[in-house]
Amino acid sequence: MGKRVDEIFQKNDSSTSFTLVGFAEFPQLRYLLLVSFYLMYILTLIGNAAIVASVLLNSPLHSPMYFFLCNLAFLDIFYSTVTLPQLIHLQIHDGGTISFTSCLSQQYFYISFAVCEYFLLAAMAYDRYVAICQPLHYCMAMTRKVFMLLTKGCWSVGFVSSSLPVFFSSRLQFCSSKIINHFFCDLTALLKLACSETSNIQVVIFIESILLGLLPFLFTLASYVSIVRTVLGIKSENGRSKAFSTCASHLTVVVLFYGSMIGVYMRPSSMYLPAHDKLFAVLYTTVIPMLNPVIYTLRTSEVRNVLMKGRSQWGLFYPEAPPETNISLCLIREVALGKDI
Repeated sequence: MGKRVDEIFQKNDSSTSFTLVGFAEFPQLRYLLLVSFYLMYILTLIGNAAIVASVLLNSPLHSPMYFFLCNLAFLDIFYSTVTLPQLIHLQIHDGGTISFTSCLSQQYFYISFAVCEYFLLAAMAYDRYVAICQPLHYCMAMTRKVFMLLTKGCWSVGFVSSSLPVFFSSRLQFCSSKIINHFFCDLTALLKLACSETSNIQVVIFIESILLGLLPFLFTLASYVSIVRTVLGIKSENGRSKAFSTCASHLTVVVLFYGSMIGVYMRPSSMYLPAHDKLFAVLYTTVIPMLNPVIYTLRTSEVRNVLMKGRSQWGLFYPEAPPETNISLCLIREVALGKDI
């Protein structure tokens, strides 16, 4: 990768730590990338914090859909914080090292938050499915108890499932090279350095990819197939447009997140390209968490109106959304019933 990268490769010979290369192959872009990553992190924190505050402090947004959105905003803050400060540090110091313990900790939280997002996006898809395909049963199907259990399940599955791959990672033996060609302790990049047998952890990764990645994706896909079929059956063109608009923001996030993940992890190991993986990693760890508040603000009128007017009210989440305060739910009911709105 050039002389500059070779210099970074020689910085650390310790058997208890790794050298993170970051984007050292682009020395001419070092300061531009530093400023870009710093601004993206700040915008991610501000944007998602604004979403959380808007949902918590405004009673019209106290419904299951916005409760899930609030959790997604929290998740994006944590998800980006796992990797972005590390990336900014690498750009400032032109490379850096990380201890094996810190590497495993970072890997644990990264996998946890990624799995949480898989299941949270699936829960949000289920919420939209019930609201549009079974609108008259929405308040009974999506009670406070149900959406709280769904949310707790998303977080619990994420933090429990990540323990197994991290455990096997801790058992790996590494060759003399301790250079991770990435900006964080990505599991794929770490396995490339292992000299010991990796078949066990690869089996774990494969099984968990199916159960924790593919299945939520298929569930989300099936939910949207049902939603599309229902909406296409609405006679009113205006009604179809409004029904699609209630799901457009979530569907955009799903496509971006799963698309970038598939680009990295759903391919043969023989096609492993560090530069390619790092660019995709920036997309799903940095760009998407930054864009999520923008996407939901532009596509969701209730959030946009609250942010623009700056009105805040204290309150608690309702067991189910009152019709007079949940504009989107009333709209969905009318659309699903085929009314001309």
